[in-house]
Amino acid sequence: MATRFTTDVLICGAGAAGLTLALELARRAISFRLIEKMDGPFRGSRGKGLQPRTQEIFSDLGILDRLTAAGGDYPKERRYHDDGSYEDADVIAAAAPTPAEPFQRALMVPQFITESVMRERLAELGHAPSYATELVGLAHDAQGVSAHVQGPQGQQTLRVRWLIGADGGRSFVRHALGVDFPGKTLGVRAIVADVMLRGLDRQAWHRFGADDVARQIYLCPLAGTDLFQIQGPVAGEGEVDLSADGLTALVAARSGRADIRVDAVSWASLYTMNARLADRYRVGNVLLVGDAAHIHPPTGGQGLNTSVQDAYNLAWKLAAVRNGAPPALLDSYEQERRPVAAEVLGLSTRLLRAQGQEGVRRGREVKQLDLGYRDQALALERPARKARLRAGDRAPDAPIRGAAGQPTRLFDLFAGTHWTLIGYETRRDAVRPRPGLHIHIFGPGGDMLDDGAHFASAYQPASGSWVLVRPDGYVGAMVGADHLAALEDYLSAAGVMPLPHH
Repeated sequence: MATRFTTDVLICGAGAAGLTLALELARRAISFRLIEKMDGPFRGSRGKGLQPRTQEIFSDLGILDRLTAAGGDYPKERRYHDDGSYEDADVIAAAAPTPAEPFQRALMVPQFITESVMRERLAELGHAPSYATELVGLAHDAQGVSAHVQGPQGQQTLRVRWLIGADGGRSFVRHALGVDFPGKTLGVRAIVADVMLRGLDRQAWHRFGADDVARQIYLCPLAGTDLFQIQGPVAGEGEVDLSADGLTALVAARSGRADIRVDAVSWASLYTMNARLADRYRVGNVLLVGDAAHIHPPTGGQGLNTSVQDAYNLAWKLAAVRNGAPPALLDSYEQERRPVAAEVLGLSTRLLRAQGQEGVRRGREVKQLDLGYRDQALALERPARKARLRAGDRAPDAPIRGAAGQPTRLFDLFAGTHWTLIGYETRRDAVRPRPGLHIHIFGPGGDMLDDGAHFASAYQPASGSWVLVRPDGYVGAMVGADHLAALEDYLSAAGVMPLPHH
């Protein structure tokens, strides 16, 4: 007898990863429940930087303009020395937008604002998190998962196809699965607090004690708010006073200034920095995303961004399998995302170590534009390419024009939940149309025009070739005219099938 499911997907945790997953499933009309054990939205600014690759994702989700309006640019870092002198420096190396990479600067948006904008978008799609509701037990089998959930209405058991642990570094789901979380405690205990204060201007990110890593303290004006975020290391043992008076005293001791006063504390946290990576991201029909799968020190602003991208990678695969794609498609989630987390953990840890005299000037490596999935199961090249762009890489943008004359760009063609297939100097009818695939042609008689040669420059296509772009904006396949059978096999494996002939 067929299993009856309460819903397709149960997402545990309504932070950035859980909300991204919910948004992506909602766009695809996949049923889900989003539960959060806290009794309301997260109020703090633990993650405040949105990297360029995440901005591309939020553009696709329809919220980047709102987030940009709600946040702002990173100010210069003002480094004060013990002799009272200071200098201003860019925290993030400046780079101009290019046709292929339209977003180059990190955007500062406090986490509570980012998640608020995401919830607003989710409400537009007809969904909301269930707060004060937590997973208290689970049992999984070949068909799905029985999830025991405790909420305001008491305990209930939900039968779901998939359970997603987006429930943070202390993940109940990960513990319940018995998945190891190896790594190391980095020997740094630190505070982060959102406060109202006076005595500092909002034009700089103030860093006192730049000459001594152990007693430095950062005070950053949080864009889009009246708050400052205080960050700094503290002693490994003992109580830390996170009240307004306690933080005023700490700032005075570290800065040597009595004129900086903390008037109110909106949110504060004391934590020990860790770098950990789950042994597995999937056990049967239970999968881990975000901090449940990997935790990072905050250096480099990578944690929230990596979490959002986990969910963006997983959601379209869940939807595809729900709609008939082979279940093996889900194996690619861990294969693609776990190596990325390992790389990002290494980067964050290196940046933490480098946070000495010079401070850390973040360059291209933190933007996440170069992360990709080359040489993985979902990267097909026939014939193999020597070009700069390869299957598995992030699909570049390019300004183009439609045949009707209006300017557009590749990202507009990619936006949404579909796959995109681009033919270069070839015929549309060489590939059969099918649900979930949008086909565009550059060249004689094509529907798209590459007037500025930006498409040709970014993709370096051969005449007669095809580029297949995944729903999450990565190049899935690059095939020549003689390899259309391989493209058909790829699409079938991803569940993108032509309609049957009647």
